[in-house]
Amino acid sequence: MPETERIAHAERFCAALSIDIRHGGSQACYIPSRDYVEMPAFASFRDAIAYYAVLLHECGHASGAKHRLDRDLTGRFGSAAYAMEECTVELLSAMICADLNLSVEPRPDHAAYVASWLEVLRSDQRAIFTAASKAQEIADWMHARQPA
Repeated sequence: MPETERIAHAERFCAALSIDIRHGGSQACYIPSRDYVEMPAFASFRDAIAYYAVLLHECGHASGAKHRLDRDLTGRFGSAAYAMEECTVELLSAMICADLNLSVEPRPDHAAYVASWLEVLRSDQRAIFTAASKAQEIADWMHARQPA
């Protein structure tokens, strides 16, 4: 995808978060020990909306840093805490994409994310409400950083 496909209002929204976003590598991730989001090159995404959905997901993780919203980000892959964090930031990404009027289509990795949440959702009937509440807290934090 060419750089000209970037979506200006989504760019401004993400920039206003003041989260260090670096491009390179083949995986999108938040690195808590260094407090930055790493994103693959824009051109590697199937479309611009997919790029912003992933970027918002990773910025959702970054919002959990101690100096931001101070969520526990120590959960390891496969743990209930990790699954809950993934569920939370995936909901957050969907919320902010909707706020930005970006129509997101399911990505192939959504099925893997949902599978990791199933155990948590089965063991705690309130888990989805907890995740949605945390996602709303992150969305509020993100919106509070936007210029008036």
